[in-house]
Amino acid sequence: MSNQPTTVEKLRGLPWSIAANVANTIFSQFTFFGSVFPLFLSELGFSKSQMGFLFSLMPFCGLIAPIIAPTTVRFGYKNTYMVFWGIRKIFTALLLLTPWVLAAFGSHIALLFISAITAIFAICRAIAETARVPWVQEYVPNAVQGKYTANSNIFTSLAGFLSVLVAGYVLGRVNNLSGFMFLMGVGVFFGFICVWLTSFIPGGAPVAYTEATKPKRDLRVALRDRNFMLYLAGVGIIIVAITPVGSFLPLFMQEQVGLNPENVIYLQISGLLGGLITSYLWGWAADRYGSKPVMMYGLNLRVLTPLLLLLIPRHSPASLPVAWAINFIAGVADMGWGIGSTRLLYVSVVPPERKSDYLALYSAWIGIIGGVSQLCGGWALDAARGISGRWLFVEIDAYTPLFIAGFVLLFLCNFIFFQVRGDNQYGLRQFTGLFLRGNPFLAMGSLIRYQYAREEHEAVKGTERLGQAKSLVTVDELLDALADPRFQVRFEAIISIARMPPDARLVNALIEILNGTELALSVVAAWALGRMGDANALPALRAALDSPYHSIQAHSARALGALGDQEIVPELIKRLATETDKGLLMAYASALGKLHATQATDQLLTLFYNTANPGARREMALCLARLVGDEHHFILLMRHLREDPGTAAAQAVTAFKKKVDRNPLLAGQVDPLLAQCAEAFARNDFVPAIEALRSVLHLVLPGHYNETSAEILQACSAHLAEFSVEHNEYLLLTLHTLDVGWQVN
Repeated sequence: MSNQPTTVEKLRGLPWSIAANVANTIFSQFTFFGSVFPLFLSELGFSKSQMGFLFSLMPFCGLIAPIIAPTTVRFGYKNTYMVFWGIRKIFTALLLLTPWVLAAFGSHIALLFISAITAIFAICRAIAETARVPWVQEYVPNAVQGKYTANSNIFTSLAGFLSVLVAGYVLGRVNNLSGFMFLMGVGVFFGFICVWLTSFIPGGAPVAYTEATKPKRDLRVALRDRNFMLYLAGVGIIIVAITPVGSFLPLFMQEQVGLNPENVIYLQISGLLGGLITSYLWGWAADRYGSKPVMMYGLNLRVLTPLLLLLIPRHSPASLPVAWAINFIAGVADMGWGIGSTRLLYVSVVPPERKSDYLALYSAWIGIIGGVSQLCGGWALDAARGISGRWLFVEIDAYTPLFIAGFVLLFLCNFIFFQVRGDNQYGLRQFTGLFLRGNPFLAMGSLIRYQYAREEHEAVKGTERLGQAKSLVTVDELLDALADPRFQVRFEAIISIARMPPDARLVNALIEILNGTELALSVVAAWALGRMGDANALPALRAALDSPYHSIQAHSARALGALGDQEIVPELIKRLATETDKGLLMAYASALGKLHATQATDQLLTLFYNTANPGARREMALCLARLVGDEHHFILLMRHLREDPGTAAAQAVTAFKKKVDRNPLLAGQVDPLLAQCAEAFARNDFVPAIEALRSVLHLVLPGHYNETSAEILQACSAHLAEFSVEHNEYLLLTLHTLDVGWQVN
């Protein structure tokens, strides 16, 4: 552990690693791993079985990983990687002699020549990869594993774009082996650049063991690790499902779909574009929410591609755009799968203290499966070359069995990976919900705006937008804003959190503020907890009723009312009877109204009578109206009375008259009074109108209202006689209760 680089050194080395990956991408595209190599072999006249054999050499050589892993530790991961990564470039350069070998010795010797080069390349690659995989786990911090992979993929995708464009341009204008030789020469040059850039990456130092300190090697520990074995099983099935399809896809596009070699090369651009566009999002999501949901989404999206390949139009003007679309989807899916599965391997599946053994077995396993899948893919295509036909909309050819097998195997992988233990905070369904609730596009934009806000007012505005998105994607940023040293940002964060759907982390953060010492924020936190509607806040809000600060008590009471806490009703009624502070009295009354606490009607009517402030009187009228029901009707009536009291009151009385008319016996007694009342209100003659209204109340109260409504109307009748229109809140409450509380007998 003393040889481990510090986190600062690791972070400093990541740009060099990404640059090396870019150079290696260009090398790969022009040599063994892009569409150039299978087209090069096809140009030489190789059969698909021979191609499958060559493709299988590289993964098969991974079998040496468990054997050489201890040596790579002693020699140093970095030294091993650089030496053998460089040697493989030297042997790749020998491919430039292929035209001479072909002309001098014939195609059979050329096959042996290319096979020998590929085999040596594969051995060097396997040794270098055995060292690289644990080295990457060492020099990439876990906290930025997803982000590093995403950034690396962005730059390698851009390099891939350039490589594909160059390859397509060259092969579209040079019809013989010269074009392939030029591309391979450029690839070898960038391969050596890659080796040079790698020298600046930290870590991977040799480890000198004594007999006393030499660790005991026991591969059985890894083989008994159920999580690791499940991961290997899933990865193995995926390799079988997609590797043969990917290797022979350029030939499928050329032979069956009808694309020319130039378009086949350019087809890679859409896959690179899909990966480029989504790379940072996948990496960000993996670091934030865990590897497994990202990996699973990539896997499930990848399931679609074999089915889409079965349906692709052949030799049609639509063939190329459809192929581009399918490849784009595959690029998006592969990026999600790659980032998620790689991060899962390094962070959750492989214990750092046993990385050499675990990752050696991993390399050997994917080597076996990769090699077998390539061989079987080539043999299967040769064996099925005579298949042809059509079923419904599906063209059947030699590639059809590969696509069907790929779909079935990818689908089955779900059941294996669901059992793999990951580092994710969210399950797949919860992860989906993060992006379906609220406005995910506004959420992503607000994240960027918040992160890059410089001035306080920009940070406040950015925090406001985090809440406006109403998406759980912004939870981490809102929690960060709560810890901001700027008061206005913290204040805005609480208001924004109040707009969010319930989330345990946000609720707990607000409870912490409620119980804290920053009183200005504690008050707002109590309000926000009530607005969020999460019942988990109830215990904290009940406890806050005993706070030494009246403002916190008041907002906590109102929040309990908003949350519908029926258990607190007796306590609020008790406090209402003894409290003297006007603010607290209003808060308790408001909460009791929200809770429909009809047992507090008499106390609320008394408080209503003793309240002098007009705004407070309106709120008390609303509290009592809530006991009757239909709050919306009350608010509309209040607005109409404020605009034109006489007309609004006349219309309310007329509407009530229509209800009374359904009872002929009562209508004969009440109708004249209601008509007189409505007429007086319409003329703004309020004194006789109110007298007529009180007379109506005496006639309709018996038997037509429940106990609560009757108590309210009796009190209103008495106080209308006392105040007339001086306190029009009584008129408002009377008209509301008269209409909403009416019961037909």
